[in-house]
Amino acid sequence: MSSLPTIAILATGGTIAGSADDSASAARYRAGAVPIDQLLAASKLGLERIANVRAEQVAQIDSKDLTFDVWERLVARIRHWIDVERVDGVVITHGTDTLEETAMLLHLVLQTDMPIVMTAAMRPSTSLSADGPLNLLNAVRAAASPASRGRGVLVALNQRVHAARDVQKGHTYAVEAFVSPDVGPLGFVLDAAVQYLRAAQLPAAADGLPMPAVGQWPWVEVLSSYAQPDARLVDALVAAGVRGLVIAATGAGSIHANLEAALQQAVKRGVIVLRSTRTGAGVVPAHPDGQGWASSGTLNPYKARVLLMLLIAAGHAQAETASLQQVIDRY
Repeated sequence: MSSLPTIAILATGGTIAGSADDSASAARYRAGAVPIDQLLAASKLGLERIANVRAEQVAQIDSKDLTFDVWERLVARIRHWIDVERVDGVVITHGTDTLEETAMLLHLVLQTDMPIVMTAAMRPSTSLSADGPLNLLNAVRAAASPASRGRGVLVALNQRVHAARDVQKGHTYAVEAFVSPDVGPLGFVLDAAVQYLRAAQLPAAADGLPMPAVGQWPWVEVLSSYAQPDARLVDALVAAGVRGLVIAATGAGSIHANLEAALQQAVKRGVIVLRSTRTGAGVVPAHPDGQGWASSGTLNPYKARVLLMLLIAAGHAQAETASLQQVIDRY
């Protein structure tokens, strides 16, 4: 019997499984075109020396088209591999465009010490200098490492290992596209060594959020504050039944005066307004004027949207702003 750990690779498509007609092209390709079994067969990564690998195609999409049903299938399959198959770790291949959103979701709903490692690529698998093979190899190394246990959901890209809560895409084409603003990566993978430099901020076990019921995801939108915004957009969303609004505010969470009255009315009608920032880094402090708008802290608008959807689904929509802020700060 093999002493190697068993690692499940769950594939969802993305550029890492992309294919182009021209191997010199890193921009024009078909995302998610290569199934995981073909990708592994062609990669010759020597994964069999690291782990007993079992692979499953959960989805095969361009991650710009990510949907809630893909999230539902992915979480269900992760739980199956952990709870039923009893694997030692899970690797998820994903597109880069929405990886940070899926990472945030998994960070919030998966309560396990098991290593869960996401990875992706900025160049398609057919590229002359594809980054996917090394990213996948390092993700398996991270998932197989005992040092990765108890660190929450991880993201392994470009030899760095990031915490799911912190990581975000910060470049349109560079292979070092992913960053963790303010805090930096958790660690790195160098050759076969997986080394960690700090601990991740993880929700307490009691704070794990449930997945919404199938087809029952609350409607939450992201709006931006900018020069001369029109409050009619807020009014239209509220009238249509939106449950939450995340504002990608300017600076440290400031919102244009044109939007303030409409957002105050939205709050009175039961809509949760959550302030984030469009800057890409930094913290949004609690609102000094007590407008009834909670703050996302260091979460960018898209991660904040994931958190707000789960909080509303879990019944936090009726909480007072101060109480809601305390809940948000736990994540």
